[in-house]
Amino acid sequence: MAQPALDIFRQLDAALAAAVSTASPSVVQVSRGRGGGTGIAWSADLVITSNFHTPDQTTVGIGKDDGTLDERDAEVIGRDAGTDIALLRVKGGGLTPATFRELDGLAVGNLALALGRPGRTARASLRAIGVLGPEVRTHWGGRLDRYVESDRQIPRGFAGGPLIDAEGKVIGMNTRTLLRGTDLAVPVVTLRRIVAELEQHGGVRRGYLGVGTYPVANGALVANVEDGGPAATAGVLVGDTIIEAAGTAITGPDTLRSALNDRPGETIKLAVLRAGTRHDLDVTLGSKA
Repeated sequence: MAQPALDIFRQLDAALAAAVSTASPSVVQVSRGRGGGTGIAWSADLVITSNFHTPDQTTVGIGKDDGTLDERDAEVIGRDAGTDIALLRVKGGGLTPATFRELDGLAVGNLALALGRPGRTARASLRAIGVLGPEVRTHWGGRLDRYVESDRQIPRGFAGGPLIDAEGKVIGMNTRTLLRGTDLAVPVVTLRRIVAELEQHGGVRRGYLGVGTYPVANGALVANVEDGGPAATAGVLVGDTIIEAAGTAITGPDTLRSALNDRPGETIKLAVLRAGTRHDLDVTLGSKA
């Protein structure tokens, strides 16, 4: 290998090792029954990890200089299946919070590292940013403010751990369960929003209408209306077809849910067809976590 190329390789090699060294104190082990998983220290006593894999009561292992773990009791204080985030409070605190970064300046092809601590020591997996996209909805009803996908599957036990850049800053939390067959990183902008909701409410509040609907050709047919709920208060009737909500055309229950999710407590315009005639109603949505 020519000397200039060798020098570049050595510089890259040293930079990646330094990034792992910077981030690994904030990467913790999360006990998940049969095996170990990974979490990220959010603050001195809070850890974020994968919701789908984490029991309500667990232990968190904090890496020590001698290669052992300082094991602490932890409990889940909030969950959001929509973004696969669980928030844990760790007894005794003393965690080293990670350094987080937004996606400004990140590009497809940039090198990144997935970190995990399924065992006693931090592990690293080299990858590249494969896809950067706009906002996306998950099958579980959550919203990722940006779509971030690395170029290959994360190793077993890495879910809930960080995807870091070449400076050791966290780009997002790795997850394998939000979109089938796709390993994503929940971006920091989404982590901040969801953690704030979980810490305050124990869940993510979503707009609630209080109806059961079925898909029909031109909207969502109301099959039942909850007594005293937001829809009943606004005058929605069984047999109405919801065709528009908050300015969004409704094509079925899924689009109705998406139109309402991010509007807990808001007053919106709801358009329904009743006996072939359009009626516009003002509805103040409820809130459910």
